[in-house]
Amino acid sequence: MSIIDRIGIRRVVVERTTVISEQSFETVLARLTAAVGHPDMSAFGQDVALARASADLERIVNAAIGPAGLMEMARFDIGDVLSKGNSAQKSVRLVIGNPLIMKEMVTHVPDAASYAPVTVLIDERAAGVHLSYDLMASFLAPYDNAQASAVARQLDEKVLALLTAAAE
Repeated sequence: MSIIDRIGIRRVVVERTTVISEQSFETVLARLTAAVGHPDMSAFGQDVALARASADLERIVNAAIGPAGLMEMARFDIGDVLSKGNSAQKSVRLVIGNPLIMKEMVTHVPDAASYAPVTVLIDERAAGVHLSYDLMASFLAPYDNAQASAVARQLDEKVLALLTAAAE
């Protein structure tokens, strides 16, 4: 059997949602930042590795998440990179999530780990500050698993509530 015969291909159609705010980029980013937790990811990873049971993991995650039930896992200042040329565009990519939510999805669909944690793009455009997010439910739809899809829809609602609140 050749390697080509062992490669599976699954088509995933992604649905992107965008909330547009009339607030300043700084205000929107500050609201998002205030709503998510900001654990020391190195210490968080060590704590997760040392957890002995699900209750330990829940305690560790719940201590790390913010009011939105999510934590920031990484931040990429795209605008800083763009500013090295002729652009003054403000753009930040946040990788946010909740390992307990990811665990629940991955239990039903292992490939969900490819999509979680999620990315939120906040960027300033002529029409306002755009907060863009690719719906987790659209990533998991091709796997046809009701349990994982239900968790994904709940995650989408949580993220969209966060984006909407930050945009107000």
